[in-house]
Amino acid sequence: MLGFIIQRFLQAIGVMAVMSLIVFCGVYAIGNPIDIVIPPEATQDLRDEVIRRLGLDRPLYEQYFIFLVNLLKGDLGRSFVYNIPVLELIGGRLPATLELVLISVVSASVIGVSLGIYAGYRPESWTAKTIMAASVLGFSVPSFWVGLILILTFAVNLGWLPAGGRGATIDIWGVAWSFPTLDGLSHIILPAINLALFKLAMMIRLARAGTREIMLTDTIKFARAAGLSEITILRQHLLKLISIPIITVFGLELGSTLAFAVVTETIFSWPGVGKLIIDSIAVLDRPVMVAYLILVAFLFVTINFVIDLIFALIDPRVRRGAAS
Repeated sequence: MLGFIIQRFLQAIGVMAVMSLIVFCGVYAIGNPIDIVIPPEATQDLRDEVIRRLGLDRPLYEQYFIFLVNLLKGDLGRSFVYNIPVLELIGGRLPATLELVLISVVSASVIGVSLGIYAGYRPESWTAKTIMAASVLGFSVPSFWVGLILILTFAVNLGWLPAGGRGATIDIWGVAWSFPTLDGLSHIILPAINLALFKLAMMIRLARAGTREIMLTDTIKFARAAGLSEITILRQHLLKLISIPIITVFGLELGSTLAFAVVTETIFSWPGVGKLIIDSIAVLDRPVMVAYLILVAFLFVTINFVIDLIFALIDPRVRRGAAS
């Protein structure tokens, strides 16, 4: 098990090293932030001073080396626009994104897996067919269109829920969270639904396909022949056999939702990291863009690392395969 962990850890370090180079070179090849940061009427001496202070006069390889050394120290630089440390800027927006993503992904996974198992266990029932038809809509309808319809229906026409913003927050261990308050919870419902629909459809179809495949195996036939109840079969055999693909998709969807909740946060004016990166791209705030992409890469690598460890604990064949 230790060798498996070391192998995966070294792979994660290699991936992060490659990603840091790709992200840095890709972002620094886009535009010139000086044209946005400095007003057009500024003198050439002022422009040269700002360029020197920001380190943009150095060769690209030297800028990357400085960035890498600072990254290992936990310093991702300062924002060109806000003039504060990037980690402080992102950290202030991260709780809003985290609570939105966790609520949407967890609720979509719990509901989706439950509905998918039922649809796979009773495939000929009208309820199962309705569930699968609804899952097709989750895949087909664009999230920005769903968000606009949710706002038009529940915020404009009915007036039940607010159209945007985060609402009231409560500090828990020094971090502001909105879901513990009724006002904050009312603000999070619509963006969470919008963000969860695609994940819900994916989980339904994944759980349904896994259930249909496993229910036809000899394992289930022998369990029924042994006189086990259907609840016991579902709990002890079915859930265990479909857990690996569900865990995989859950981890990847959690990472992708954290990274790409941009559309939902923009539509609902949710003050999270996704909206911050859109604003940073508009003004070519390179340190924020680089830091965001590095953190996204680190997030995906960490999630995959944790998923590999969970696989190794659940299925000994994974450990034996890595050892061989």
